Amino acid sequence: MNNFIFHNPVKLIFGKGSISKIALEIPQEKRVLLTFGGGSIKNNGVYDQVKDALKSHTCFEFWGIEPNPTVQTIRRAVELLKREKADFVLAVGGGSVLDASKLISAGALYEGDPWDLVLKPSLYKKSIPYGTVITLPATGSEMNRGAVISNSDTKEKFSFYSSFPLFSVLDPETTFTLPPYQKACGLADTFVHIMEQYLTMTDESPLMDRWSESILSTIAEISPSITKGDINYDNMATFMLSATMALNGFTAMGVSQDWATHLIGHELTALEGITHGHTLAIVLPGTMWVMRAEKLGKILQYGKRVWDIEHSDNETAVKMIVAKTEEFFKSLGLKTRLSENGVKESTIQEIVRRFRERDYHLGENKSVDSVKAGEILNFVK
Repeated sequence: MNNFIFHNPVKLIFGKGSISKIALEIPQEKRVLLTFGGGSIKNNGVYDQVKDALKSHTCFEFWGIEPNPTVQTIRRAVELLKREKADFVLAVGGGSVLDASKLISAGALYEGDPWDLVLKPSLYKKSIPYGTVITLPATGSEMNRGAVISNSDTKEKFSFYSSFPLFSVLDPETTFTLPPYQKACGLADTFVHIMEQYLTMTDESPLMDRWSESILSTIAEISPSITKGDINYDNMATFMLSATMALNGFTAMGVSQDWATHLIGHELTALEGITHGHTLAIVLPGTMWVMRAEKLGKILQYGKRVWDIEHSDNETAVKMIVAKTEEFFKSLGLKTRLSENGVKESTIQEIVRRFRERDYHLGENKSVDSVKAGEILNFVK
């Protein structure tokens, strides 16, 4: 097991009716900027619950944070925050609203363009405090420091790291009205978050391996009910907590990580607008196959423990395991090939060019470069 330092201070407030508790978490004197997406929370009762909980606070509202949040929208939110002298941000929505709010909170204390903080991480010093009310399980943003921000002018998408949320509210009932596609992308996002931390080296940590495998198996177990549209509180609670646990650092302690699938997926989102979780379902089978020599031991372990797949010939086993992984994503209702999603050869070439220009070397062995990225994308054409 590798050396590590672990710290996660986020207070999770989980369960039915938990939105009412946010008033106890935000000091009365705080001027609160509420950040929202496109308005679905007005239809499922979340907006009314938040407003009722904060009826004694001074609040301002910013609407319109889009999926794959852009710095163009974030700039407007920062302007409103500074104009109204807000000193607390409450993000209400899915991962995109939470990600945007992390940069909004940081932008509150930065005099320049928020995009500077994305491009030059050393410029980030601190944020004003913020909390979250999560309504879409997927990104795990409610319990980590990370965000992913897009620039619609340059068609770029990069990670940004801020402070942790002070608290996050997770009420599974807020997920009952999610559209099937959003649930499918959330399940895929959760699954691949674990895979990025798991599908690397063998024998680094039996504990982390079993923890990761338990989340992968749990997602596989509950997915049929969720994609079928069953309204089951316990399943949605399990989904919600699985998404949180998949990217709060708990499964990453002392083990190698990959993240090549994510970086390729980010480019597909930036260039083609494909939802983040969907891009991961497209790319992961390609990463597994192209990098099979480096990942062989872990692929075989994953296949045996999660899908009960074994074969005396390793190459045959890998083919079966990759196919089963792609079949799982298809079972969620996701199209798993670039051509099925309208992605042309020119996009593949542009991603390869960007990897080469940025001199990317990703994966647990830093061996996923522009050439490997091209091979991965060509496998999933």
